[in-house]
Amino acid sequence: MNAGKRASAPRDLLVELGTEELPPKALKRLSVEFASGIFNWLKEQGFVEANTESESNQWQWYASPRRLAVVIEKVISRQGNQVIERRGPALAAAFDKDGQPTRAATGFAGSCGVEVGALETLKTDKGEWLVHRSETPGKLLNDVIEECIVDVIGRLPIPKRMRWGSGDAEFVRPVHWLVVLHGGDLLDANVLGVSSGRYSQGHRFHAPGRLNITSAARYAEILKDKGSVWADFEERKLEIYLQVEKLAAKLKGQAVIDDVLLDEVTGLVERPESICGRFDEAFLEVPTECLVSSMSDHQKYFHVVDKSGSLMPFFITVSNIRSSDPARVRTGNERVLRARLSDADFFWRGDLAHTLESRLSELEGLMFHNALGSVADKTRRIVEIARKVARQVEGDVDACARAALLCKADLVTAMVGEFPELEGIMGRYYAINDGETTDIARAIEEHYRPRHAGDALPAELTGRVVAMADKIDTLTGIYATGEEPTGDKDPYGLRRTALGLIRIIIEDGIDLDIAQLVEFSAAQFERQDIKVSRQARQRAVAFVVDRYPAHFAASGFAVDEIAAVGSVRPLRPLDVEKRLRAIAAFRTLPAAVSLAAANKRIANILKKVDASIERSMDFDRLVEPAETALAEQLVRVSSQVASLVQRSDYDDALEVLAGFRESVDRFFDEVMVMDPDPSLRDNRLALLMQLSGLFMGIADLSKLQSTERSQ
Repeated sequence: MNAGKRASAPRDLLVELGTEELPPKALKRLSVEFASGIFNWLKEQGFVEANTESESNQWQWYASPRRLAVVIEKVISRQGNQVIERRGPALAAAFDKDGQPTRAATGFAGSCGVEVGALETLKTDKGEWLVHRSETPGKLLNDVIEECIVDVIGRLPIPKRMRWGSGDAEFVRPVHWLVVLHGGDLLDANVLGVSSGRYSQGHRFHAPGRLNITSAARYAEILKDKGSVWADFEERKLEIYLQVEKLAAKLKGQAVIDDVLLDEVTGLVERPESICGRFDEAFLEVPTECLVSSMSDHQKYFHVVDKSGSLMPFFITVSNIRSSDPARVRTGNERVLRARLSDADFFWRGDLAHTLESRLSELEGLMFHNALGSVADKTRRIVEIARKVARQVEGDVDACARAALLCKADLVTAMVGEFPELEGIMGRYYAINDGETTDIARAIEEHYRPRHAGDALPAELTGRVVAMADKIDTLTGIYATGEEPTGDKDPYGLRRTALGLIRIIIEDGIDLDIAQLVEFSAAQFERQDIKVSRQARQRAVAFVVDRYPAHFAASGFAVDEIAAVGSVRPLRPLDVEKRLRAIAAFRTLPAAVSLAAANKRIANILKKVDASIERSMDFDRLVEPAETALAEQLVRVSSQVASLVQRSDYDDALEVLAGFRESVDRFFDEVMVMDPDPSLRDNRLALLMQLSGLFMGIADLSKLQSTERSQ
């Protein structure tokens, strides 16, 4: 449909959904999705006039604990008239040789309610057709805004919706008010059981009650001035950042402001008021990570460090109210934190009374997976895998085995039981206390890395070995149970696990074969009477290999380069990177375009060939000089290329293969592959199969698009 002339002057549109306190961690994403969804919906329907500068400047999202909102500029009250175009029969079929309408033409005209003479002609590159065009009035914004909001809310990323009251409405939290204003005019809508009005709600404590929003354009201003609410999430976030930094400076320290925590705190308050507090210095004897976890993860406080990065006995909290008695607020927060830190201190001192090794028996009672045994069973498998990998990478076998043995022991400590996010970290502290080497202690902590995209890898080889052993055990085991990821569901985080394994292997230059790792891991399950089928092993390997494109695309390799190498399904990640680097260099050579085109041509020819055709080439059946020259060159360099590929010297191998340019071009210019004589045809196909196989030992060059790197 094409929009005709629009009939109304544009004005700002406000949509605000008022709720009970929304999940702070999800608030920012919910708000952006809500706002962008409404903007895009209205734009697609022709209600938003284009901004000559930037679409991103045309709408503003707002979010606080009790509201999601958007203000969109240049929204019209009625769509332009809609021209509906209906295509009929082709012109050649619409009229006979005398120029009279056929039944196809009259039937089409009748279905449109017009005479044939009222139809128009549509000309395209593919021909001419009869067409009927009609114009219908555009819809009113007031008539579609409810549909828009309901549709957008239904598509929000809410994992679990809730119901409230006696109705059947569902949302992340109960909804209590809805404001929909076009300029200063109220639009009619009923969403989630709530009818639209012009009244929002101010701050729950500083400005309780209804707040009249007189115009969409003044929404944020009215909320701040009269409602004591900073509706702009980013403005509120910056204010918190500045307040926290200012208080830390007064303490002669520096606040550690994590972006994730800052977003969460911003999602907890509508009017930020930061307050600093203090805790007993005696608690500094407890590991720093325990104290920080108590403050940031559990209490949403920002901790403070000195110039050397050491933790100071202070914290900064952000309150949602401006208290008339700040000291009382400070004292209350200090009391809560004191209790939390006292627990951490108690757990720490209690755990120190037992070595990690003495806790290994307790892992028997901790289930890893009901089909894969206990954590103790997993530990025994990891130890054997770590020994195997350590030998392959020339690591310290005994250190790797020891670290693997102890790597899960801290899971049964009191500290990790209370603070699960400290797994591995506490293992390092307890290992050092037990007299284990620094290398082993660090490996216990770092074997969980990388925990997420962009996370650091284990710093030392021992940690990398144990990390790989742990990850390959998890991958193989879950595939043995048949619970591999499907669609968006990945309950065991196997995608993250596989990418972490790939990163460790590649970034640390460890040359390991994924299939061999899975086979050895499966053998450890078999020793524990846990069956891992051949199909499960193959799927586990394929799952890791299928993660290559995501990793290498993030590393800057072109899509077609990744496809070219991926086609030959290499099983060693480090080898894949070597091939990719060689392909990236090869495509800059003068011969690259010609050979890529030749490989495409060869691939297309061989697709149509019976797989039973003999692959061995007979020199006695070579009759054309061009095919003889190509065959002789193939024989001459095959062993050289095979030797280079065997050594993973792909750069030199491709340089040798680039020498085929002239003979391959000549072959296709002078030789008819699909000769009527079956003897000649099959022999030429065998020649092409051997040539293709030589290239495919490195990559499928037919996947390369051009000498330009396609991102």
